[in-house]
Amino acid sequence: MRFVRLDTPKPISKIGLGTWQFGSREWGYGPDYERRAAEIVRRALDLGVTLFDTAELYGFGRSERILGAALADDRAKVVVASKIFPLLPVAPVVQQRAVASAARLGVDGIDLYQVHQANPVVADTTTMRGMRSLQDVGLVGEVGVSNYDLRRWRFAEAALGRRVLSNQVRYSMIDRGPEEDLIPYAEQAGRIVIAYSPLAQGFLSGRYDATNPPAGAVRRANPYFLPENLARGTQLIATLREVADAHDATPSQIALAYVLRHPNVVAIPGASGVEQMERNAAAADIDLADDEYAALVAAAHAFRPVTGLAAVPRMIRARLGK
Repeated sequence: MRFVRLDTPKPISKIGLGTWQFGSREWGYGPDYERRAAEIVRRALDLGVTLFDTAELYGFGRSERILGAALADDRAKVVVASKIFPLLPVAPVVQQRAVASAARLGVDGIDLYQVHQANPVVADTTTMRGMRSLQDVGLVGEVGVSNYDLRRWRFAEAALGRRVLSNQVRYSMIDRGPEEDLIPYAEQAGRIVIAYSPLAQGFLSGRYDATNPPAGAVRRANPYFLPENLARGTQLIATLREVADAHDATPSQIALAYVLRHPNVVAIPGASGVEQMERNAAAADIDLADDEYAALVAAAHAFRPVTGLAAVPRMIRARLGK
């Protein structure tokens, strides 16, 4: 396992484990998901993963409980990250919700406490006042944000009066917006971009095509999985397979290696089983050659999916089977 080269109390692995799925039945976790989740977490620990990300919103607290129980006595050895859902995130509420998350996780302190989404009405001034108080009493180690643009990330840091260590954003080969400003800022300022959905919810795995779309409700709601977009992604997947063959790897591992090539980026893919966790962790050790990376960049730029408002009528037709 490789780690981010930053001054943090605990090392942060380049591959973490995202636990949105834990306790969320829409992802297909049935009655045995707590046992399966525990197996995934224990294997992640064996593989050197130190970053485990959850949120109070995931499964309405179940994800935090499942993760905390699975980590057991290893909680103090790893970076436990959670997120506050930004409903009225004024200082007293931030403090109250952190206490509740820590209790569900079974920890004395949350290593990285993040604002899940920028609130359009409540200023970060009051939110970060609550975060600063949590740091002062030792309940929170590092503060992070999620889904923030660069301007608001910097404002949040000014409001905190300390570093806001991380910004968790959607980043993958086909969601490359962070490459414009967030990643350069992280590298210049000694911060971290945490990439969620680094496999674009499995689009980059090569498992799906226009004749074999995903069945799950979450993926069906993603316009990337429209038959037209799956067809348009054929060349991109072919390039991923070509590079993967050269490394005796999978397309998913190459897609992860793409985002991890940036020194201040970590990725938190989810895992539905131990084998997937093992494959994800192995991606941290893949070194892409310059020409391979250039080929991936070119293929990613050539992919032009139908998204936004243009995708809405197509998604309705796809849902109706027309």
